[in-house]
Amino acid sequence: MDTTLKQNRPPYGIIAILMIGAFISMLNETLLNVALPSIMKDLDVGASTVQWLATGYMLVNGVMIPATAFLIQKYSVRGLFLTAISLFTVGTIIAGFAHVFPLLLTARMIQASGSAIMMPLLMNVMLTSFPPEKRGAAMGLFGLVFIFAPAVGPTLSGYLIEHNSWRILFHLVSPLAAIILVISIFLLKDKKEKVDIRLDKLSLVLSSIAFGGLLYGFSSAGDKGWDSPAVYATITAGAISLVMFIVRQNKLEKPMLNFKIYKYPMFALSSAISIVISMAMFSAMLLMPIYLQTIRGISPLKSGLLMLPGSLLMGIMSPITGKLFDKFGGRVLAVIGLSITTFTTYLFSKLTLDTTYTHLILLYSARMFGMSMVMMPVMTNGLNQLPARFYPHGTAMNNTLQQVSGAIGSALLVTIMSNRTKTHATDLAADAMKHLTGQPSPEMLATMKQQIAMKAMLEGINDSFLVSVGIASIALVLAFFIKRAKQAEDPAEKMNAGNPVVNKLAEN
Repeated sequence: MDTTLKQNRPPYGIIAILMIGAFISMLNETLLNVALPSIMKDLDVGASTVQWLATGYMLVNGVMIPATAFLIQKYSVRGLFLTAISLFTVGTIIAGFAHVFPLLLTARMIQASGSAIMMPLLMNVMLTSFPPEKRGAAMGLFGLVFIFAPAVGPTLSGYLIEHNSWRILFHLVSPLAAIILVISIFLLKDKKEKVDIRLDKLSLVLSSIAFGGLLYGFSSAGDKGWDSPAVYATITAGAISLVMFIVRQNKLEKPMLNFKIYKYPMFALSSAISIVISMAMFSAMLLMPIYLQTIRGISPLKSGLLMLPGSLLMGIMSPITGKLFDKFGGRVLAVIGLSITTFTTYLFSKLTLDTTYTHLILLYSARMFGMSMVMMPVMTNGLNQLPARFYPHGTAMNNTLQQVSGAIGSALLVTIMSNRTKTHATDLAADAMKHLTGQPSPEMLATMKQQIAMKAMLEGINDSFLVSVGIASIALVLAFFIKRAKQAEDPAEKMNAGNPVVNKLAEN
């Protein structure tokens, strides 16, 4: 295996260092969401401008992640991780002291360039360090990083922002990143033979335009509207570049991102389910804070605390789900998990102005419980079918598709919410005027407008959740076709096995 750490015993030290690095990079990503209003006020920027701290981060991830398949094959784990954690540390330090928005955005994008390498690198090491029969439990531990950081982020951020400046979020993470950098310099060691592989520059340009264009277009649609030239022009450019990128990859002997992995049916199926789930997952992540803070007037800290039990439950379930996956396979877990997810999402489409805080906690926790049975088992089952040399391509593809589908899901659900809110507002206003008697006072009109706006937004959120039910249902149907994957025979190895020259060299 050219991309593995070939050892009898898994390299637990390397995995531990990579996990801590990946954890703080994901924690930093989720910490900032609650802080955006404070940054707007402090740096005197509008909502559409400050949103670039999230959009820019996503764009850099979208551009960088496809290249990680090449990077993982070309360079050692040590070299890649030291580069990634160095970029992340430098970006975090600059962000903590940024006094103007352009500098903060630049620092955030430097952070993202490091973060984009860490997650695919960790997943690849996990895949190559454990045999398929033990991989579910190992990926369950990986799921802890994937889930626990987003769980802690909003609550921790809400608490810190109520008592400190937004800069504390960066000042808190930068010393941790620096410590991990120093530790990894001394402790992170792995041997890797030099691989003769070169990056195709045209592929890099095409993938950057493709994934960058799609991510920017879809993530901007919710704010600018689908009829904005900036939205449809970038989506069109992204789609054309993606087709050109795929065609070029299929012609190259050593592609940057190998689309031949879709010849393996379980990987193709796992990709389709992951895309749909990523789109559905964003409904609660996006719509719940809007409902809680804008409609119900619940503070950011209380909003974070409401989501915490569900996210912690998801984190606790991750290693358990991993062991269940090793025993029973992915289909049973995915069908049960998606049934729970679909049903609880439907219940979220019935929110009212009086839904109790306890009811929301229980419902959100149940939804997260369902989600915990889906993401990692489905992804691991798909990757298990790939020959080992395709692991970097599989992990890079999964991470890229999650970013793109997440952006598409976000844009779709926000657009549905906005459009339906306008429709409901018109209908509610017309209905109110029918039942109005006499000449209302200005105060009464103002109160009525506010009530209509709140009720219309609530119905818009409910409609958006209902669409999310449909999206989750598609994933549920697909889950019935999952089969326990066995590692496929590598065509290249099979061809070499019948080559007498290769066999003679192997003997020597």
